[in-house]
Formats: sequence, C-alpha cells, structure tokens
Amino acid sequence: MIQKLNKNNHKIHLLKTVTWRILGTITTILISWFISGDIKTGLTIGMFELISKSLLYYFHEIMWDKLKK
Repeated sequence: MIQKLNKNNHKIHLLKTVTWRILGTITTILISWFISGDIKTGLTIGMFELISKSLLYYFHEIMWDKLKK
C-alpha cells in the first residue's frame, strides 16, 4: 500500500512540475523576446530555463515529501 502511495506521489510531483514549467516557460520566452527583440533568443532562453528549472523543482518536491515522513 505504501509503495503505491509513493508512486502516486511521484506522478503528482511530475504533473505539477510539467504544468508549472509550461506557465513559467511561456512567461520567460515572452519576456526574453520582448527584451531582446529576437524570438530565437527568447526560445533559446526559454528552453534552457524549462529543462533546468523542471529538474530543480522536481527534486525540490521530492525533498519536501521526504520531510513530511
């Protein structure tokens, strides 16, 4: 039973990570595009931000989950 709950927690963390990063990345792309005036620059910064912050958020969630136990 506990293993099943742990798997569900990881799925929830992953889903939260994905949806939050979509919103954050769109914002980053738009701000970067506005500042640079170049959509390619905006997209490049946005993709770098998407990958790095997704990983950081996921591990952040895992650490918080471990503190609850």
